[in-house]
Amino acid sequence: MVLSADVYLAILAVLPVLFIVITALRRLKSQNMPSLPPGPSPLPLLGNILSIDTKEPWLTYTEWRAVYGDLIFVRILDQEAVIINSQHIAEALLDKRSRIYSDRPYLATRIPYGWSFAFFLMGYNDEWRLNRRLFHQSFRLESALRFRPMQITRAREMVLNLIDDPQHYHSHFATFSSSVAMSAVYGYQPSARDDPRVRVMENALDLGFSVLTPERAMILKTFPFLLKLPDWCWGSSVKRDAQVSTNRMTEMVDVPFRTVQQQMADNSLPIQSSMVAENLLRMQKQDEAFQPTFESALKGSAANAIVGAYETTSSSMMVFLLAMVLYPHVQERAQAEINSVIGKEHLPTFEDRASLPYIDAILREVLRWEPIVPLGVPHATSSEDSYNGYFIPKGAVVMCNTWAIARDEKRYPDAARFMPERFLDTNGKLTGDDLVEYAFGLGRRICPGRYAADASMWSGVVTMLATLDISYAKDDQGKVINFTPEFTTGLTRRPVNFPCSISARSHVHSELMDALRTVE
Repeated sequence: MVLSADVYLAILAVLPVLFIVITALRRLKSQNMPSLPPGPSPLPLLGNILSIDTKEPWLTYTEWRAVYGDLIFVRILDQEAVIINSQHIAEALLDKRSRIYSDRPYLATRIPYGWSFAFFLMGYNDEWRLNRRLFHQSFRLESALRFRPMQITRAREMVLNLIDDPQHYHSHFATFSSSVAMSAVYGYQPSARDDPRVRVMENALDLGFSVLTPERAMILKTFPFLLKLPDWCWGSSVKRDAQVSTNRMTEMVDVPFRTVQQQMADNSLPIQSSMVAENLLRMQKQDEAFQPTFESALKGSAANAIVGAYETTSSSMMVFLLAMVLYPHVQERAQAEINSVIGKEHLPTFEDRASLPYIDAILREVLRWEPIVPLGVPHATSSEDSYNGYFIPKGAVVMCNTWAIARDEKRYPDAARFMPERFLDTNGKLTGDDLVEYAFGLGRRICPGRYAADASMWSGVVTMLATLDISYAKDDQGKVINFTPEFTTGLTRRPVNFPCSISARSHVHSELMDALRTVE
């Protein structure tokens, strides 16, 4: 059908009127609802993506805090996002209004990169609740207490490895951090060094964590064709990385789980029980229709325990090691406290923790100084909300900028400096400022493995301080090897390996070495 010239003219005449009406309606609607939180002006289609450092976005958001305040609104391509830059607002929204802020945003990188098992990235639904319940049964506070003898034993094994092979300290941290979880979850006892399953886990997570940030996920959401490009095409590395990551994740998740199933079938399961074995026995009593759902949730919860234990503890141990190299006086004060409380002839245990406040102050400062999850794991709003006169839309990504909170100069003067004494009062007692209140997340999505993680960190740190001297490395001429610390990027963050010297303290004689080898 061909339109006449009069019809064309009529359409042209109506268009300006429609534009005026639509604009007026939008203005009227905006006048009747709270305004969005302040933030930088977005570009059409692109939003604020060009202004954000996608590798270290927390730095951008912290800079914007000085301009726009503690609650910021940004657009990442077509995704609305709210950045929280204060603990007070984080608690007010993520804790006190958790029914609205407990969802997770859609991450376009989650499924293609093999993270479908990760319940900490799932939406707030029945599948998440089942996964969380299975995890909580094994790692709640009361259950985590039974891991303590094992954590002390593994910490001492780690120290022996550091004395024998100091150059591969990150590998020893990885074995230490994952060994307790592997034993509790699968009944698997990793070898003290170069365990094959630990290596599988490291290889999977080193690639996987780098792509889970909302800033990077938005790019794949906007340009999904990147996963379908032919191998010869520019940009096809996204597809190749996704396949490699998926293969590594599948091996990490499936192999240990199937091993437990096979051991149970062969009646060759080790004497000690495990989270997977106990729940597989429980599953046999479930309705057959429910068993596939239960098994999938159990497999995912088991893998989440390993991922969480590895990333939180090993990364924190790397931050601790870096701090001891850069701030030797902190190490000296900590060792003096241990010597005065425990002496040089004994090794610390959890019974000594209450008498070693400076060690706990070091742990708090490790979490504050270089946060390992600087933007937390992103939340999402399940409905509209308003806070302090600002409108927060449904479906918005909500990120708690832990970096901005931890580096707030008003709260932590000289924030870039490692100063554990900031957490001690004038009597040498710990203050009420406990980083656990936000470092492990908030609300219903708080890390369920935080109790075991805290205990592992303490056992590792106190055992290292009691037995090791840590300092700058020196070259063949005896000159100090200076370096500028570098960090990995992604959902999590830790120091890249750096040169340092690790050796046994002068009082660590043969009897104490024997004690290190003693299994609790």
